[in-house]
Amino acid sequence: MAEIKVKGTDEKLRIENIYCIGRNYLEHIKEFDTPEKKLEAPKEPMVFLKPNTAAITADYISIPVLKGKKISDNLQNEVELVVVIGKDGVSIPKENAMEYVYGYAVGIDFTLRDVQAALKKEGMPWALSKGFLMSAPVSEIVKKEEVKNAENLCIRLKLNGEIKQDANTSMMIFKLPYLIHYISSIFGLKKGDMIFTGTPAGITKLNSGDKIEAEIETVGKLNVMVV
Repeated sequence: MAEIKVKGTDEKLRIENIYCIGRNYLEHIKEFDTPEKKLEAPKEPMVFLKPNTAAITADYISIPVLKGKKISDNLQNEVELVVVIGKDGVSIPKENAMEYVYGYAVGIDFTLRDVQAALKKEGMPWALSKGFLMSAPVSEIVKKEEVKNAENLCIRLKLNGEIKQDANTSMMIFKLPYLIHYISSIFGLKKGDMIFTGTPAGITKLNSGDKIEAEIETVGKLNVMVV
């Protein structure tokens, strides 16, 4: 089970459930537009889950191998602000939602885009494309008191030194209190749960040897190499 270090302490927090929010930045939604179809912003948060083995953090990421062959040819990056829950709650009111936050981290929702597209086309669940081992690495957790305003932070990802994703958390469609309220009302939340709050535009196909640097203002950095 994944345990993530808390910055500036000897403490480690055991990660429980990982809730991820899709399509929470408008410009990212537009990346999937085609001449035949344009995606619309969701009316309610689009939630999917990853197993906590996805949050086992290393300085590398690799595509899973099955029967001697990689299961994907299209690994992509999605930098995200991660909210770490500090206490249990059910149907948490928006007005009190931030009281349940323990802290924040930088996360990358690695995605096997070709696998996801194929599974969607067949009308099948796409957990394989999102939940594979180490597909959700996170930085050290920063306690919430050290982050002045989590809804107004620069969020950025560099690929081999070149900026690919560059936005601000203020651009989220669904804000943090509502995400906490929504998820806790349906699933419940417990200490150690993480919420990946969505990615801005700039997703890119990654190749072996690529060096990724994800950073969120006042929260931290996360460096990962594709192997």
